[in-house]
Amino acid sequence: MTSIDTITLEVADPAAAERFYATAFGLDTRLRLRAAQEPSTGFRDFTLSLIVSQPANADALIGAALDAGASTLKPATKSLWGYGGVVQAPDGTIWKVATSSKKNTGPATRDFDAIVLLLGVADVSASKRFYVDHGLTVAKSFGRMYAEFEAGSGPVKLGLYRRRALAKDAGVPPEGSGSHRIAVGGAAGSFTDPDGFAWEATSRAGLR
Repeated sequence: MTSIDTITLEVADPAAAERFYATAFGLDTRLRLRAAQEPSTGFRDFTLSLIVSQPANADALIGAALDAGASTLKPATKSLWGYGGVVQAPDGTIWKVATSSKKNTGPATRDFDAIVLLLGVADVSASKRFYVDHGLTVAKSFGRMYAEFEAGSGPVKLGLYRRRALAKDAGVPPEGSGSHRIAVGGAAGSFTDPDGFAWEATSRAGLR
């Protein structure tokens, strides 16, 4: 089964981005960064999420991100599905920190349980078929609204969401153009999906 082995963010200043991610989320060993200057304006059509076990952990990670230079897109709050908030890193990447739990069960930590990459796509059904053809296994599917794939042995789970709905969930306008500023690595090889997201062939060495 195909899985995501690496996530590479393309940033203007890799050293500054590395400091931010190490300080805010402790992602120095699970995220790759590389310099890129391709034009990119507005919404980049994806979000990354850290899934945590309790609200206190979400607050701790969001607070650390804000202290390290992130900006608030959606303040952390309770909702029907749980608790969470959205921040934007200095490099422009949108991060959601969320939990399905509404109550704390222990002291706050900055631990997280999973990383989720959500791609904003034009046609969820068409993109789902594309990824199934490239070896991914569907875990959940809600018609033309949302699809989620099994993570397999990879450290990152992939989901597909309608582009405008994803922008609304992130708290940003849907308009955007230029580079997505992200590359996905996996054993499936090198290809570009229907919405312009690039995959690169990798060995299963895990996220750096």
